[in-house]
Amino acid sequence: MLRKLPLGWLTLVIQGGPKYIKRTHHARTMCSGPTPGVPYETSLQDEEAAEPKSVPSHVDAVIIGGGSLGCSTLYHLTKLGMTNVVLLEKDQLTAGTTWHTAGLVWNLRPSDTEIELLSSTRHLISEVLEAETGVNPGWINNGGLFIANNKERLDEYKRMATVAKVFGIESHVLTPEESKKLYPLMNIDDLYGTLYSPADGTIDPAGVCTALTRGATRAGAKVVTNCRVKDIKVAEDGMGVKRVQAVETSIGTINTPIVINCAGVWARTIGEKVGVNTPLCAKKHAYIVTERIEGVQNLPNIRDHDASVYLKLQGDALAIGGYEPDPIFWKPVPDFAFSLFELDWDVFAVHIEGAINRVPVIETTGIKSTVCGPESFTPDHKPLMGEAPEVRGYFLGCAFNSSGMMLGGGCGKELAHWVYHGRPELDMYGFDIRRFARFLTNNSGWIKERSHEAYTKNYAMVFPHDEPLASRGMIKDALHEELEAAGCIYQERQGFERPGWFSPNGPAPVLKYDYYGSYGIAKNANYEYEQRLMDDYTFDFPRHHDIIGNECLATRNNAAAFNMSYFGKFYLVGPDAQKAADWIFTNDMTKADGTTSYTCMLNQFGGVESDLTVSPIQPGAGGPLEPTFEGRGFYVAAGGGNSQHSLTHINTAIQDQKFDCRMLDHSTDLCMLSVQGPKSRDILQALTDTDLSNENFPFSTHQIITLAGHTLRALRLTFVGELGWELHIPNESAVPVYKAVMQEGAKHGIVNAGYRAIESLSMEKGYRHWHADLRSNDTPLEAGLAFTCKLKKATPFLGREAIEKQKADGIRKKIVCFTTDQPHGPILGLETIYRNGEIVGFIRRGAYCFDLQRNMGYGYIQRADGGKVTNAYVKEGEYQIDRMGELYPAMAHVKVISSDGACQTAF
Repeated sequence: MLRKLPLGWLTLVIQGGPKYIKRTHHARTMCSGPTPGVPYETSLQDEEAAEPKSVPSHVDAVIIGGGSLGCSTLYHLTKLGMTNVVLLEKDQLTAGTTWHTAGLVWNLRPSDTEIELLSSTRHLISEVLEAETGVNPGWINNGGLFIANNKERLDEYKRMATVAKVFGIESHVLTPEESKKLYPLMNIDDLYGTLYSPADGTIDPAGVCTALTRGATRAGAKVVTNCRVKDIKVAEDGMGVKRVQAVETSIGTINTPIVINCAGVWARTIGEKVGVNTPLCAKKHAYIVTERIEGVQNLPNIRDHDASVYLKLQGDALAIGGYEPDPIFWKPVPDFAFSLFELDWDVFAVHIEGAINRVPVIETTGIKSTVCGPESFTPDHKPLMGEAPEVRGYFLGCAFNSSGMMLGGGCGKELAHWVYHGRPELDMYGFDIRRFARFLTNNSGWIKERSHEAYTKNYAMVFPHDEPLASRGMIKDALHEELEAAGCIYQERQGFERPGWFSPNGPAPVLKYDYYGSYGIAKNANYEYEQRLMDDYTFDFPRHHDIIGNECLATRNNAAAFNMSYFGKFYLVGPDAQKAADWIFTNDMTKADGTTSYTCMLNQFGGVESDLTVSPIQPGAGGPLEPTFEGRGFYVAAGGGNSQHSLTHINTAIQDQKFDCRMLDHSTDLCMLSVQGPKSRDILQALTDTDLSNENFPFSTHQIITLAGHTLRALRLTFVGELGWELHIPNESAVPVYKAVMQEGAKHGIVNAGYRAIESLSMEKGYRHWHADLRSNDTPLEAGLAFTCKLKKATPFLGREAIEKQKADGIRKKIVCFTTDQPHGPILGLETIYRNGEIVGFIRRGAYCFDLQRNMGYGYIQRADGGKVTNAYVKEGEYQIDRMGELYPAMAHVKVISSDGACQTAF
């Protein structure tokens, strides 16, 4: 049954026809009405092209796939001096998905990294390529309009506009009337406002890829088309590590240590050849091109997110597309090149009403052509990049979720740096394949459900505390049911369910994914968990703000129990475990058994790849709590959200240094219950015979103890700045230990608390959150974590040389704590920081701090002149925070402050 279409459009519906048709630009079929065909004057299809006779025998890297990312990576590798590189394409350049892309280039995103990537692309296509190669990439700078139909949407745009100022991106918030003047054809009856981005535009995929490959081949790289990849040869080295050896093609074998998979929707097939999981799926993605519209020439492109539709200027016409709730999944076939599907109007029709509402003249305008082709989509709508954890030398640059052209320039540059230097320049964790746990990346149900939800919600507002509904409950720890009954509102990280906050209104279990009512699946009725999430759909304080506050204040005044079982829990063991620990971890790993150290792990540039705790241990009797091994070992507890990243980083360092040791993963075998607060000792002491006094159990130590009749490992640590212990408990003992703690704790006012409270509590005490205020392109010196580096000892460690050089030269950016008493809403992150009226940075992480009774945020500041950033420089300035276009006075702090305003400890 076709969805309801405007009357004038019903005759345009195409029914029947083949599943897909091979077409060049403006191709026509014998079907009546609009037919498949891209709206570009040229394509790179060449059916007469001869097959190549040979391929190079030895190269430094092989790129598979001649689309946007493959061409961009090839180009940028040559810019780094890596010219003995070959790109292989099974057909002609752009033949897979790049040739039919809409070619939109936006400059604004709710992510500082993505803004930088988009800026890099825009610079490349507008200022570099044509001047360097003589090839016009088809850049048209017509600007872009983001449509807001309500206050929340405009607030989202204001946040993007605010952080964009840091990177020099011009934008303007417009009234409906101002928007009408800019776009006279627009209906503004339901408009709340718009955000205008003058630097946006469009590009031609054939022109961009031609320019990129011309620049690369002039530098010495090679492009081989009509060449299929038959196999990738992998061999194990002396340590049993799989490494790339060669690529077998339809023409011959190429010996190489590096393969870069840029094969788009076919990337998963390539990965299967070497056992690399590639979590993507293909969907049919479409847009239509109208006939000529008078007055549309030179108007900006439109993104009407609430209607889930975009309108792109296409000469004297419009291209219309969007993200429908029921996209069609597609299983890739090998011989799909320069091909399109017949458009399924029953799926696409949902976009028509929104397009006509925004630009009414569309209703009486004909359709010139339809463009429906395959695109690759991932579980979080972010690309897959970086070195695969399964095979060394095998890199991913694929699954760009229909954004390959606009992200291609920036991501190709970062991927080239990744390959050549071992790490990208920007913080690319959000795109890094290591962001996903290994057990998820080949789970077809998870990939399908999550990619559907991410696709459907692509134009939804990005709220700071939103959670997915798809594929929930992948891993439930032993305490899950107990906490759910206590009103836990769960969050999801890496497939694990973790406590977000606790509702006094009873349980809100997560239900089976309903695909939002699509595909004939009944939508979950009276879904309590979804309703609780909707309370967080705001850029203001949520309805449960005070409930989270109560969890925080109970922690400060009495005690709280935090279930942190989703943490990664590993053991580093083997003959070279001590050598590995010394090299990998920045802190002193020669401390006595029984100690626990907070430490960083760095890359060779000194950037922090992770922060975690490490405890030296001796062999035990066996099992997850006390494993057997020889010599000295180390118990490693890493944040659950980046545990795969941490584990892969450690394994990579072990492999690179050829250490004889290994990592044991017991993440799902142990629960981790953190009991924190001034009453925590009283509670736990009543349950154990072990002396928990400062003298017997000092801070940063650990012991195997018996508590409530169960054996567990207790670590005297805190992430909230209070007296407390982490209890690492075998699964079978977790529930009785938890019940005993809560029963005894009831005498002292203990509460359950979640990660929303941790975010606030940790901020008050200056504790870092990795990938928020601590990233892989931040160093310990910049982040106030110099105390974690063993610089006073001669022990070498990864990244030491970079840190020593930076210490000698002085730091050029520095993390600073900012507080503001402004009452109009929370600091959430992405707010611009002004010092003496000049932009010096932006807030990375923000929260309301209930003990301090004020907003707080952490951000890195830099001088405009590139000079050193010292404590004196920080203290001498007067600061303002730009929140959604409003400036508020702020105080800068170089030390943690207490509730009475006094300075405490340096951070």
